[in-house]
Amino acid sequence: MAGKPNLKKKLDVVFSLFIRLRDARKDGTFKCISCGQIKPFEQADCGHYINRQHMSTRYSEINCNAQCRSCNRFDEGNIQGYRRGLFEKYGVTTVVLLESMKNQVNKISEFEYKAMIAYYKKEIKRLKQEKQID
Repeated sequence: MAGKPNLKKKLDVVFSLFIRLRDARKDGTFKCISCGQIKPFEQADCGHYINRQHMSTRYSEINCNAQCRSCNRFDEGNIQGYRRGLFEKYGVTTVVLLESMKNQVNKISEFEYKAMIAYYKKEIKRLKQEKQID
């Protein structure tokens, strides 16, 4: 299926923006899940607690959170800080369940990619209006 890699890339872009908007605060900032620093929205990355190579958690809204570029890109994700942040945000049980999903096999069909892209585009539109972020 020639279309799947392109759909995956498209979903990556849309999903990343959704996560960053979801975690944005009303004042146009966000709090890094790993280090707790408050930074401007424009400096947010969509950080993954469990690496993106694991498709079972790649698009998990629990696994993905706004993260500062320093933690995400230069501190190997600041995994210990990320885990603490997840405990605070979702609780220990949810994090342990997320970790147990890491090695599940998850093949995403073209239909599912298209459906998720459409869903997250709508969510982005809603969040941009709600938080007044362009």
